Amino acid sequence: MKLFYAPGACSLSPHIVACEAGIELELAKVNLGEHKLASGADFTEINPKGYVPVLQLEGGELLTEGVAIVQFLAEQKPDRQLAPEYGSLEHYRLLEWLNYLAAEVHKSFVPLFWDGAEEEKARAKKAIAGRFDFIEQQLQQDYLMGDTFTVADAYLYTLATWLNKQDIATDAWPRLQAFMQRMEARPGVQAALREEGLLRD
Repeated sequence: MKLFYAPGACSLSPHIVACEAGIELELAKVNLGEHKLASGADFTEINPKGYVPVLQLEGGELLTEGVAIVQFLAEQKPDRQLAPEYGSLEHYRLLEWLNYLAAEVHKSFVPLFWDGAEEEKARAKKAIAGRFDFIEQQLQQDYLMGDTFTVADAYLYTLATWLNKQDIATDAWPRLQAFMQRMEARPGVQAALREEGLLRD
């Protein structure tokens, strides 16, 4: 399988999941500003939506949207227990988290990545702080779903790495800070960061 990614973008989430699952991926780096691959090919011919991640399956089919990709990857290696059993209440709790992270947290960052007005960016930062206040309250254990790592944690970790990049202090969220340290100690997270050039030995 091939993952189309941009370093540190939301594609880091499925990259981490693949590393945690022990799934080897061919990586194809995308320049999101120019919508081009390293070869110069037009990325929008692969994904007309124009953004990562995209997972190309062995048969050539393409799967887009991070929350779909991480669930697909988890189901390829059920023995790794990266997602609760399908049909269980915990499975729907996972979907609840993935949807919250995508619709509320991820989406709140969008104005910060554009050259928008400062007033719009200030509103976005206020919204982001509110989202992370909620996450801080929910992080009562090591991970979002309790003591066990799931694909939702890979997504949360990816989004939380954007806080420092946007000069959003995390001092008010000590549980989140501890979560980030736990995540960065995981070999799968380290492997993904290293492969994207975000971690130096």
